[in-house]
Order: sequence, then C-alpha cells, then structure tokens
Amino acid sequence: MTNRHHVLQDNRKPRTEEQERVSRRKFLAAGAAGLGAVILATKAATSAEPANESASAGLDFPLVDFHVHLDNSTIDKVLELSRERGVMFGVVEHAGTKENEYPTVLSNDAELQGYLAMLAGKPVYRGVQAEWIDWAGCFSPEALAQLDYVLTDTMTFPGKDGRRVKLWSEDVESRVEMADRQAFMDRYVDWHVEIIEKQPIDVLGNTSWLPRPLADDYEAFWTPERIRKVVDAAVKHEVALEISSGFRLPKPYFLKIAKAAGCRFVFGSNGRYPKMGLLDYSVRTAGQLGLTKADMFTPAPDDR
Repeated sequence: MTNRHHVLQDNRKPRTEEQERVSRRKFLAAGAAGLGAVILATKAATSAEPANESASAGLDFPLVDFHVHLDNSTIDKVLELSRERGVMFGVVEHAGTKENEYPTVLSNDAELQGYLAMLAGKPVYRGVQAEWIDWAGCFSPEALAQLDYVLTDTMTFPGKDGRRVKLWSEDVESRVEMADRQAFMDRYVDWHVEIIEKQPIDVLGNTSWLPRPLADDYEAFWTPERIRKVVDAAVKHEVALEISSGFRLPKPYFLKIAKAAGCRFVFGSNGRYPKMGLLDYSVRTAGQLGLTKADMFTPAPDDR
C-alpha cells in the first residue's frame, strides 16, 4: 500500500494541506479505544451489566467485531448498535465473481470504490470477505490497497466436479466426497493451508467450522496434529484467526494450541442486523486464554 504516514512538523511553522493529512488507520485505532472507553463508562454508570463482559474479563484492548455484514440494514443503523454495545465494527462485503451467490457481491473496481465511498468518514474498519480463490483478479492492486483488511473462510470447497460448493448446503454429501470422513478432513485441512498460503488475506474467518455431517464430532476431527498444520501456516503467513461468537468457535483447546504457536486473533460475530457486536463467547474465551493486546490483530500500517 502507498505510505500515507506523515511526520509531524514544527508547530511554529504553518502546516500545508499535505502535512495535515493523518493516517486513517491511526485515526481508527484511536477511535476504537475512545469508543470503547466512552461507551463502557456510560454502560457502567447506567447498568450493573458490563457490555459484552469486557470489564469482568479484564481485557486490555478495545472490542472490535471484524465480521459485520450490512445485509438488510444500513451503515447508520449498524453504527447505532456499535455505540450501544461499546464495540467498534469492521464491515465486510462479499467480494469476487458473480458466480458467488450473495445479496451483494463486489466484482470490480467501480463496485469496490462505491462500497468504500459509502463507508467514507464512518468510524468503521473497511474490509471485504473474499470468495473462492479467483476473487483478487476482479480488482486492481490500487483499489484493494484502500481496504483496511481482507477476510475469507474455507466454507466454500471444491466439489466432485471441481466446482465451488458451499459446505453448508443441504445436498453437500452428494456434491463433495466425504463418505470417508477422515479422508475428507485431511483434504479440508489442506484446503485451509492452501487458502492461507496462496491468498492475500489478513483474517481467516469462521475458523475451525465443520460441515453438518462432521460437526457433532469436532474433537475427533480437529486433532492436535491437524490444528498445528493450520496454525503453523497462519503464523508463517501472518494471518489472524477469528474467534467467532456467531459459531462459538474455535473450541478453547484449539485456541490454546494456536496461542502457543504465536497466532494473532480477531473477534467476529458474522452478524447481520441486529446481531453484530455480540461478542460474549469471544470475550469470555479471550479472558480464559489470557489474551492481551499483543495477541490481537490490527490492520497493517499504511505502507504494507
């Protein structure tokens, strides 16, 4: 990304317009801390319940929900929830080819620029949720550089015919070979590693989610060996793992292995209005693991 940092000038000299520019990410970081402090103080004055359990968990960093969708709502209504809940939001819109079926899919620079313009001046981080493995070719590097982060997940998987399949589909077992559950799981872990290694992403969302045929046996499929393959790739490629309050995943034992390996984390709800910013599982689990500011993801500096 283009370096937009500027050195503070001697305040005895008139400042040019260029010198007045401030890094947007520095502004957002300060805003996140300020938003959390102000709203949590208000909550404490009016209620015995700490917002999202942050006070009782003793966390040393402001709350950010990095997985917020604007489906069926507007940015202004969503920001009302941000203020009420003392949580800053990272807004993501699906991005990739139109073959991905969502209410809105950003598929070219013009659509991405329109999305960024809609969020301009709002106290949110601006991201996309990348779809499949061909999404980056839809955009120029210059357009993508204006984002604060890119999030993706592994829930779209190659089917028997090589085409993309949503693993939550009702007919998933007819479209994806998973009769041998352990063999499928090995391929699924390899898919995680491939996404982390080959996609220009910052955050792996919905981490450790399993399709319905495997979900009831989470611990049998997410063995320590498989977990380490994923977390080692995440550490190597500086990809943060989402602690999802929407799915209540990953399980604590998965996260203990990830923390020991040196992973970074984000909180996320995968929320549609009005379910964004509800981070109780993320906050409680972070408290149990002893996560601190040093363990948490923040968007990269402007020159990265």
